[in-house]
Amino acid sequence: MNLSDRQRQLLKAIIELYVKTGEPVSSELIEKSYNLGVSPATIRNEMVRLTDAQFLKQPHTSAGRVPTAMGFRVYISELMQEKELPVVDEVAIRQQLLDARNQYSRLVQAATRALAKKCGMLAVAMRDGDIYYTGAANILDLPEFYDIDVTRFVLSMFDEATILEQLIDKAQGPGSLHIIFGEETGFEYLRPTSFAFVNFPTNESQQGVIGVIGPNRLNFPVVFPYLRYVGEILAEAERIV
Repeated sequence: MNLSDRQRQLLKAIIELYVKTGEPVSSELIEKSYNLGVSPATIRNEMVRLTDAQFLKQPHTSAGRVPTAMGFRVYISELMQEKELPVVDEVAIRQQLLDARNQYSRLVQAATRALAKKCGMLAVAMRDGDIYYTGAANILDLPEFYDIDVTRFVLSMFDEATILEQLIDKAQGPGSLHIIFGEETGFEYLRPTSFAFVNFPTNESQQGVIGVIGPNRLNFPVVFPYLRYVGEILAEAERIV
């Protein structure tokens, strides 16, 4: 389905509201929050079309809609505008990582901590068979992780690399960035989640991975610049080591 300009505007509005609130988005909320220049009835009709085309879904009996993985991917590739990384954060992250550059495992740990802090998410890295993670407390306040089974499943992945490796293999995305949404994983307890990451070279002539795990409504315009920047520093450090 080729989206019209109006449908693209509407999809963008729904995703931005969903990322902000974590709740299904109603036509009334869209009308109050955005000036799309159309009536509530038109918004409702277009939401039905976007749902039929599988860009949106209607959870339970809610009148609102939430984006599907396909809807998010259209948003990421065509509609969103990435935020500019603050210079003060660039300087702080580079300093933190370069302070640890003499020992590469410490460098990866520092990169993981920086991502967790700046993105407010759970950050994870895999390098040469080792798994590093931090920021588990960041996700506990998010509604998607109130379900203890979801949180338990996510944290259990760090005890066994197999599931993480499966996610990495299935992920896709623009350029160096890779994303997999929970509904694409085949694991029921991962459905509310998403995993965004970048690759970086390792001294074993392999690819390491560093990224963040959070709800499927990750704030991608904010997260992506941090992922790219941290990945670039790790690649740069690898060339020096």
